[in-house]
Amino acid sequence: MAKLVFGMNQSLDGYVDHMEFGPSPTLFRHFIEEARAQAGSVYGRCVYELMRYWDDEHPEWDEDRRAFAAAWRRQPKWVVSRTLTSVGPNARLVEGDLAVAMRKLKAEHEGEIEVAGPDLARSLTELGLIDEYRIYLHPVVLGGGKPYFAGPRPPLRLVAHDRLDADVIRLRYVPA
Repeated sequence: MAKLVFGMNQSLDGYVDHMEFGPSPTLFRHFIEEARAQAGSVYGRCVYELMRYWDDEHPEWDEDRRAFAAAWRRQPKWVVSRTLTSVGPNARLVEGDLAVAMRKLKAEHEGEIEVAGPDLARSLTELGLIDEYRIYLHPVVLGGGKPYFAGPRPPLRLVAHDRLDADVIRLRYVPA
């Protein structure tokens, strides 16, 4: 059975914003390995539309960006949206009841399935379907924006922590 894992870069004050801060080269290589190992990704519409950037070739990309794009393109993607009518390559729209669809997805796959985006994670948290939360804590203070926990603050238990580069700590939590 697959695990649903919600992980994102987060500021010290609890916000996620890929336009305000991003991964160092070391952390980006970590994310390449994560993408290679994942059984797939579940996206809400907003994050999926941002990630579609990786569907296109960009001649200015370095080796790491080409490697991430290849890993992202390879993995299956499931998109939760009430407004999209079609999705790109290797992606499917999730239709019907979200809880039923996600339980079926977990039952039919092995490994880790990334949950991308705080709004989708909020819905899945409310349903009790997130198996692990990964916070990549950066030494940045944003003062506002989209919070990592966009909804309920579930009781959590720390299961691991590690430093991934000079400034970023990964915190891994499971529901308590």
